[in-house]
Amino acid sequence: MKKCVVVSDSFKGTLSSGEIGRIAEEVIPRFFPDCQVVTIPVADGGEGTVECFMSALRTGPVSVDVRGPNGQAVSAVYTRSGTKAVIEMAAAAGLPLAAAGSDPASTTTYGVGELMRHAVEHGCTEILLGLGGSATNDGGCGAAAALGAGFYNAAGDRFIPTGATLDQIAHIGLEDCRRLLAGVKITAMCDIDNPLFGPSGAAYVFAPQKGAGPEMVRFLDGQLRRLSETVERELGVSIAGLPGAGAAGGMGGGCAAFLGAELKSGIEAILDLVDFDACLEGADLVITGEGRIDAQSVGGKVLSGVARRTRGVPLICVAGGLDDSAAAAYDLGVTAMFSINREPRPLAESGPRSGENYRRTLEDIMRLIRAVEGR
Repeated sequence: MKKCVVVSDSFKGTLSSGEIGRIAEEVIPRFFPDCQVVTIPVADGGEGTVECFMSALRTGPVSVDVRGPNGQAVSAVYTRSGTKAVIEMAAAAGLPLAAAGSDPASTTTYGVGELMRHAVEHGCTEILLGLGGSATNDGGCGAAAALGAGFYNAAGDRFIPTGATLDQIAHIGLEDCRRLLAGVKITAMCDIDNPLFGPSGAAYVFAPQKGAGPEMVRFLDGQLRRLSETVERELGVSIAGLPGAGAAGGMGGGCAAFLGAELKSGIEAILDLVDFDACLEGADLVITGEGRIDAQSVGGKVLSGVARRTRGVPLICVAGGLDDSAAAAYDLGVTAMFSINREPRPLAESGPRSGENYRRTLEDIMRLIRAVEGR
């Protein structure tokens, strides 16, 4: 084996994508000293996305003081490579930043827009925005306001809408926002296809995770419905049925409507940015994986994105666990799958051992490949 590409998602809470890459860089050369090991850290758009890109692109952090989800001052980080910027909305509007007792009716994505503005004002013409881990339900209005969008109530007063005040928007002006973003390509990484509102929309599916009770969920869903109606009336854009519009409290829909962003699978956007197809040239093996392989993995996560691009190259999946539905991955072109769990233990016990278990599993795989190649 002369070249192996390792492009694995993290095993959430137990093993990071970067740690997996470092284990591979240590283990594989022990069995194949002449093998070139290419590691590509990946994330799904939520927390950790910027860190992964900094590792993959060998860039440093850019720290900016912005407005947090409750309006407080926070120091948020993004990264730049040439004219490209990678931003995760969780850095400025993430759930861990929300104070205890806050609710998604009052939180804002304004700080996310401030990060984007900083990138544009420092020469970036391409922004990759990770949607995930948000504490918000404002439909992205806060971020758009920070980028120059004007939201006006019936009295003509300009304001920054939150989840509780989306129904107060009477007019939307995008002139300043469009001038700022002229020539800027924005891609929003989104690994869910939930609509903006309704039973599978942003409020019903995600707001409870942000502290909303049943009554608040119904209220926020109605607010997002009103936002959709206003956007269609004011901008002539329909986001009601847009797949992914419900991501991050409706931020997906707001990015499309206000910023002209393209909603794209997170893994596809990541693989494009790191030029995965070029990394794949001459590869004898690709190793991927994530914490658990199931039907969702097959439907649009890291595994499926990598599999679509590795046709003809053996693809091994190393995961924390394999659900019964994981067998569908073979139809995508996966060669073989392995679980790192060596004996039945609860996650509380097996989690701390993930690094060592991953190492041992990878060693076993390398031994097998070496034996086959030596025949």
